[in-house]
Amino acid sequence: MAFSEPFSTPPAEPVPLAALLARGELGLRLLAGPGDAALHWVHASEMADPYPYLLGGELVLTAGVQLEDPARYVERVVEAGAAALGFGVAPVHDTVPAELVAACVRHGLPLVEVPPGTPFAAVARALWRLMAEARLSGLRRVAQAQRALATAAARPAPVPAVLGALASWLEGRAVLFGADGAESAAGREVPAAASGALAELAALVAPGPGPVSASGGEAGLRLAAYALGGSDGLALGVATQHHRPGDHTVAGVAVVLLSLLTAPHRAADVSARDGALTRVLLGAPAAETAAALSPGPWTVVHARGGDGTPFAAAALAAALGTELVDDGPVVRLLLPPGAAVAARPGWTLGASAPAAPDALPAADAQAARALRRAEATRAPLVRHRADGLAGLVDPAEAAAHARVLLAPLSGPQAETLRAWLSLHGSWDRTATALGVHRNTVRQRIARCAALLDRDLDDPDVRMELWFALR
Repeated sequence: MAFSEPFSTPPAEPVPLAALLARGELGLRLLAGPGDAALHWVHASEMADPYPYLLGGELVLTAGVQLEDPARYVERVVEAGAAALGFGVAPVHDTVPAELVAACVRHGLPLVEVPPGTPFAAVARALWRLMAEARLSGLRRVAQAQRALATAAARPAPVPAVLGALASWLEGRAVLFGADGAESAAGREVPAAASGALAELAALVAPGPGPVSASGGEAGLRLAAYALGGSDGLALGVATQHHRPGDHTVAGVAVVLLSLLTAPHRAADVSARDGALTRVLLGAPAAETAAALSPGPWTVVHARGGDGTPFAAAALAAALGTELVDDGPVVRLLLPPGAAVAARPGWTLGASAPAAPDALPAADAQAARALRRAEATRAPLVRHRADGLAGLVDPAEAAAHARVLLAPLSGPQAETLRAWLSLHGSWDRTATALGVHRNTVRQRIARCAALLDRDLDDPDVRMELWFALR
């Protein structure tokens, strides 16, 4: 089993040389070596020996100003770990020197001819654009994989579902190793040698205070193992044929989910409860899961912010005392009885009133409104307030009155009116809370006044509408 060496180049989204050659406007021509070399950046140099100035992975561009010994030059470029060599024709050389071509063929170094009309800067700019496109594609793929893994974690049998989703996204095999040697696997079959090597990697990371991850290779496959946090010696192993940008992040998300799903303190009834609550978070009707929930009360929290890392939402959930989190542009959490909601650095939070299981959808809406108010007022935490006149009226009667009063309004109009009233009629703060222009808010409120046939400047009218909207 071969273990991977430390990276010799800084982390980047490499671009295949073939993609650069395909840019017709550059007019590049491959003269020697393979076209699948991975390019990390471009470096132009006219030094007789560029070795001291290279890190590895570069497309080295030169016009051969000081090219006195082509064989030695290529040898030094290869020793530095450069990915390919680009030679600019004119003004120094009319053609690419034959000795340079022969040396590149001998060393297997890709050699690209850069025509006279193509500046080196244009080659560099084209590579940066290709790298940016690859980066954006990788980010989209990671976001899609995160959603797929979260959905899998909400299924009745979450552990095998997460393993299956991970194996599908990585196009390989995912294995959960137990401390007793038990294995749960999903995805493509791998050769016995790779399977054994993966088990060896898993033994390195769990149990004990050793490394939390390890990687290697066997039978042409890339292997990696990760220790699961909060578990009794469990480890996740993955085997893939290709390594794509974002694969490590996707595996990291699966590690967090599996760590939560396999934590030793989760008894069978606790797992059933948490699975039900997660399904509620992901949009399942509360009636389908209420039987598995304790009476509560439960608190729904909406959050926005964090440090941008893949595990920011999990860290917030741990700080608030819950394992139930739905990561996304807006992070949603369910806090069990006794968990306190407190402001967290870097986050803006909106918290619902405590709710029974069958009232979780309403609590989710309360938390969403509280978050919008927190963002509009730039407060780190806003809690939904359920006291006041609303507590003196029968809920059924209040709901019937609200339906009749607000019947002329569409959903977006009612939500705009709610935000505007909650922010004391401030056009700017309402626009900030809703993410629209202040003129849009003015137009919507004017339309609401016309549909309701009410004077919205009247304090009594505002009070009645606010009561109905709540």
